[in-house]
Amino acid sequence: MAIDVGTKDCTALSDTELAEMADICLDGPAGFDIGLLSKQRDVWVLITQGYEGGKLVGFSFCTLERIGGTPCLLWGLASIKRTAKREDVLRAVTADQFRRAVLAFPDEDVLIGTRFIEPGAFVAFEGLEDICPRPAHKASGEERAWSRRLAKRFGAEGRINDRSFVVEGDANPVGVFDYSPVSDDVVPEEVAEFFAPVDRSRGDVLIAFGWGMAEDLASRYGP
Repeated sequence: MAIDVGTKDCTALSDTELAEMADICLDGPAGFDIGLLSKQRDVWVLITQGYEGGKLVGFSFCTLERIGGTPCLLWGLASIKRTAKREDVLRAVTADQFRRAVLAFPDEDVLIGTRFIEPGAFVAFEGLEDICPRPAHKASGEERAWSRRLAKRFGAEGRINDRSFVVEGDANPVGVFDYSPVSDDVVPEEVAEFFAPVDRSRGDVLIAFGWGMAEDLASRYGP
């Protein structure tokens, strides 16, 4: 059965939809509750939802904006239901957002940034270039600066270690991109090591980003 995906303004989210979103979050480790989900309507601009057979199977808050003039697609709180087809759902949800990025920023490279709490979620960055952090790579000064810019955008200015990309939590719940692959075999051990300093009991997160190149985005998601 195909995954039906749609994106709309967050202001159009109903309480019933928020309750459905909270239900699928029960399978994930992030601990999103209805209160945290409700707050996202005021934090993010767009919500992408994926349905299979009329039932919600994944969603992602996001926004398309420029940071210092650079086109960005920022993923906020997101969760993909832990089913055998979760990879298809992930691809469908993110593809709809990439299509919007192509329309919003034609002929421009786009930075995609988000927050993770588990290594398997890096699968969402498949196909992007210059992902940070990444194995066997020492972040440049500009890449470290981007980690600080994103931390500021996510409301955690001054709390990021720009070498490890880990944001120290303040004991409050955080909206992260909650996804785990069907098999842990797809996650390199070196990626898992990025999360060693993440203290989830404190609310730590790892900020990560990658680049969608203009030509690739246009060929894959353009009109």
